[in-house]
Amino acid sequence: MLEKCGWTDLEDVGRLADRIRRRSFGDTITFSKNVFIPLVNLCRNKCAYCGFRREPWESDARLLHPEDVKSILLQGKRVGCSEALFTFGEKPEEVYPSVQRELQKMGYSSMVEYLYDMCLEALRLGLLPHSNPGVLTEEEVRALREVNASMGLMLENVGKRLCGAGGPHERSPGKRPKLRLDTIAYAGKWRVPFTTGLLVGIGETLDEIVASLQAIRSLHKKYGHIQEVIIQNFTPKKNTPMSSYPPPSFNYFSRVVALARITLQDDISLQIPPNLNPGKIDFLIRMGANDLGGISPITPDYINPHDPWPSLEVLKRAVASVDATLRERLPVYPKYIKKGYLSDMVAEVAVSLFDEEGFRRRYP
Repeated sequence: MLEKCGWTDLEDVGRLADRIRRRSFGDTITFSKNVFIPLVNLCRNKCAYCGFRREPWESDARLLHPEDVKSILLQGKRVGCSEALFTFGEKPEEVYPSVQRELQKMGYSSMVEYLYDMCLEALRLGLLPHSNPGVLTEEEVRALREVNASMGLMLENVGKRLCGAGGPHERSPGKRPKLRLDTIAYAGKWRVPFTTGLLVGIGETLDEIVASLQAIRSLHKKYGHIQEVIIQNFTPKKNTPMSSYPPPSFNYFSRVVALARITLQDDISLQIPPNLNPGKIDFLIRMGANDLGGISPITPDYINPHDPWPSLEVLKRAVASVDATLRERLPVYPKYIKKGYLSDMVAEVAVSLFDEEGFRRRYP
């Protein structure tokens, strides 16, 4: 397969990926304007590369309370954000009694229950929730569907080897590939517009990259719910076990982006994180990317806090250099609005935010 897509020649593989992008998405490159809400930075997983996770005794360990969440949502509302991005550590209440006690004081038994109410608060304030809560049961997916415009879970990689001794996911029970594939499948069953993706450069092989992309494609072929796939390059973080591990070369990363565009269905958007690839956005668009993800005017990327968001002016220049147009979307893509994927509760808010094509209505 790698030979067929021109893996050995970056110019060839790029031309093929770019043709597919233009055929499928024309000259439009999309992004969403969001406010990033890190509900809790404790997590049951201990990924070797994660700089977000904290232990309870660390001074910056935190579980946001409802008043904190509302304050952030209101800030996002004031600057015209359409998306409330809820990202947090997976099921910390299962391993940290302090988190369980704090949740109980607020009247909740789990982070998923708490997330549900915070999504309701976002909807009340006119923002559309997009939640990344980690692996979920089918019942949890079904419940969260009612209050989310879209949801996400990075597959990262289907290679079980990466969960073995010495691997980056050795101490991360929630990173077992089957659990993550099951969650993505539950989302498909319950018609949840979904985001997934790969983390590139954590020790995977090319065969594992191909297998991961094929697994995503297979789930989308069955359910049709995967609206975007993120191809994210690993960046080392200080004070982590992989702090001295080299990031992937740009040559390798860009080839994976192109391979993803070639492998995936034509109707899946391909997203790259612009803050992790400054000065290279135009090249990655030529490798098949058509989406630049969520950009926040007021909150940092808490997962990669040392990599600031580029300005809209920078993004517009990069997009214009490849003869394309930057367009703002909602956290749910237009076709899923048209197909009726949204719950009545979410659709009531969404209708005030999208235009006749399903993109973000112009904000004053």
